[in-house]
Amino acid sequence: MMTMFSNRRAALVGALALALLAGCNGSDKAAPAASSAPAKADAAYDGSIHPEQWPSVAWPLAEDPALEKRVNDLLATMTLEEKVGQLVQGDLASITPEDVRKYRLGSILAGGSSDPGGKYNAPAKDWLKVADDFWAASMDTSGGGKAIPLLFGIDAMHGQSNVVGATLFPHNVGLGATRNAELQRRIGEITAAETRTTGMEWAFAPTVAVPQDVRWGRAYEGYSENPQLVAEFASAMVEGLQGKVGAADFLDDKHVMVSVKHFVGDGGTTDGKDQGDTQVSEAELRDVHAAGYVTAIKAGAQSVMASFNSFHGTKMHGHKPLLTDVLKGRMNYGGFVVGDWNGHGQIPGCSTTDCPATYDAGLDMAMATDSWKGMYETTIAAVKDGKLSIERVDDAVRRILRVKFRMHLFDAPRPSQRALGGKFELLGAPEHRAVARQAVQESLVLLKNNNGILPLRTQQHVLVAGDGADNIGKQAGGWTLNWQGTGTQRADFPNADTIWQGLQRGISAGGGSAELAVDGKYKTKPDVAIVVFGEEPYAEFQGDIPNLLYKPGNDADLELLKRLKADGIAVVAVFISGRPLWMNREINAADAFVAAWLPGSEGAGVADVLLRKPDGSVDHDFKGKLSFSWPRTALDSAVNQPGHNPLYKFGYGLSYADKGDVAALPEVSGVSGEQAGSGVYFAKGRPSLGLALQLSSASQPDMPATTVPTVLADGSLRMTAVDHKAQEDARRLQWSGTAPAKLALIAATPLDVTRQSNGDVQLQLTLRRDSDLKAPLWVGVGCGDGCAAKVDLQPTLSAIPAGKWAVVGVPLKCFAKAGADLSKLQRATELETAAVLDMSVSRIALGAAGEAEVNVDCATR
Repeated sequence: MMTMFSNRRAALVGALALALLAGCNGSDKAAPAASSAPAKADAAYDGSIHPEQWPSVAWPLAEDPALEKRVNDLLATMTLEEKVGQLVQGDLASITPEDVRKYRLGSILAGGSSDPGGKYNAPAKDWLKVADDFWAASMDTSGGGKAIPLLFGIDAMHGQSNVVGATLFPHNVGLGATRNAELQRRIGEITAAETRTTGMEWAFAPTVAVPQDVRWGRAYEGYSENPQLVAEFASAMVEGLQGKVGAADFLDDKHVMVSVKHFVGDGGTTDGKDQGDTQVSEAELRDVHAAGYVTAIKAGAQSVMASFNSFHGTKMHGHKPLLTDVLKGRMNYGGFVVGDWNGHGQIPGCSTTDCPATYDAGLDMAMATDSWKGMYETTIAAVKDGKLSIERVDDAVRRILRVKFRMHLFDAPRPSQRALGGKFELLGAPEHRAVARQAVQESLVLLKNNNGILPLRTQQHVLVAGDGADNIGKQAGGWTLNWQGTGTQRADFPNADTIWQGLQRGISAGGGSAELAVDGKYKTKPDVAIVVFGEEPYAEFQGDIPNLLYKPGNDADLELLKRLKADGIAVVAVFISGRPLWMNREINAADAFVAAWLPGSEGAGVADVLLRKPDGSVDHDFKGKLSFSWPRTALDSAVNQPGHNPLYKFGYGLSYADKGDVAALPEVSGVSGEQAGSGVYFAKGRPSLGLALQLSSASQPDMPATTVPTVLADGSLRMTAVDHKAQEDARRLQWSGTAPAKLALIAATPLDVTRQSNGDVQLQLTLRRDSDLKAPLWVGVGCGDGCAAKVDLQPTLSAIPAGKWAVVGVPLKCFAKAGADLSKLQRATELETAAVLDMSVSRIALGAAGEAEVNVDCATR
């Protein structure tokens, strides 16, 4: 019975794949939804893998005897230390050229917030110099060892988005909406060129996840919930970045090698949790989540990145049946497998500095970002002790060396002397920006167009409002100049147009006038208003959300739409986001609603589609079709959940020829008030929506702390990123003791926590003290003059061993007793001292007394 039942589930998944393929062209504005959910794994399914049931893929690169001879000849001369060096990758922030020279490491990466000199906006020339310096170290044999050129990898996620001036393409969620794979191929070519210009030869892209739950913080990195659409775009992007196998320019120095990621199942985790457990059937894992790898391998992808997620409890970095038996065996993968950021350390029995099990499972190169030295030393020891076979090491080294030879790196000069090295005029070149602008034009999805308000006549007065209207950082999203895409300034984007700039030019050229008022408070009453608003930038787990509510507890954008409508003004809503969210109220409040996704540097592409020409004609109609189904309620986040019934199905998207009137939508989100209010003030390295971090001292009060590092001018307080449970999910605070200084969480709208203070609810801080504390450390709240309150944490914190993370609870009643009005808190939390102190904070939230490890007794304070 079990065999028959499992076969029926596999048949259901196969039927889904065929159904999705049939509806993949997106030509029908009401195309069938990808909502006939793949069957979940049986409760009895143990996560076992049957490689013979996976597709056999033809690796497109024929065996090359000459290349194999070069690889084997070199390998035969390498010491164990040199071999292991090829298997370890360090991060730019934690490694120097001298380290590469000494340890003969084969690769480095620049993580999302790792930049030359620690500057997120370091100029292109600094990036190129770094590439030259590391290359020179890898080729220097003065201290002994072989000259083996290193690989320099970087997260070129939507263009060479780490570098000031680069072309920023829409994120994949928008590119999938274009349904234009050839455009994607051209985007890959441009990304490769701009990446080579700055010295790198390896892009950690494309992401070929098939997100099934958009609560996942990486959903915008996926092209679609539809596996066939993902598969089509995966091959196009691989060929764009690397060139086409068999062509003369394949892997030449105008192209880069790819890292197809993240193998496998990252888009299918339970509840959309990043790095979580994917508990689907093997058939669904194969037919849905692995779809992009089949086409990427056929296109000759040179590396595949292992995923953080688990499959039925087994971490992918240690999953030998999938990494070795399926990927390298059944699927005939001929490149190498690289890890993700210290992902090997999550394998049971491993640490970030010691994990032979990950190599035994099939990983070829460990991304040991800040742990590279320990990983190098323990891997050598593991081989000598027999815990890791030399045969497995040799296989991994061969795979890496083959790629380096295929890329002609042994014959290439330093990065600055290669074909595109230092040609900084290519960054944001007009022809590159034109392609990005086309991508914006084709990615926009029109969900509502009552009374045919769009396209707009330009011969009128147009108000442009909303905090996304004149904000490149917001329209570019995460993975832009830094990991989270936060803390950037307009000056960081010299080759870019905001949506406002594009609209202003288009309206002026058409004989009208445009007025920018972010808050909607116009000087001259407009004929029509365009309101641009949406999600703040985020990346990876920091973007995970519990439901699809938009900015819970903060209705400022909705109120702006309603206020303009109440003034008798027609309103066009342009929504910037990395995923569909429950927007029924905002859709109701607007006459037209446009899903603009994360458009990148070319805001003018939005204006191209929204505006008519002076003669009434249009140059650019809406072409975008939903690559993800749009939720009916805020709980309808998962394609594969029972009863999935989207408001707008996969493939939906209006054009100007369609009747775009939409009746009033229900405004019941499905989320209870208890679910909506999280009570979390700071987590995952960032403040919650509606809160902002500030550093203050007497000489520099209220300085925004939107990026790291942030330092007060007088040096009294420095804030940097540090790891607690995940990458950069905490903040390290270093007080110099030269003057009193504080960190504060400021609320955009005053918080009312009087209800919580009536019980045993606490303000809880997850802290780690790394130095002695010999003076008061005040934790406080505030609500204006004469309304502050604070409690000294020194006795409590001093009793906790240095270096130990602990949850410290302070009853809200303590602050009320000390004089705070808890109905109108403007400063949700403050931490202040005049002493020397090194302390890290990973979470600040409200919680029950039993949840804290250490409790402050305010009766003794």
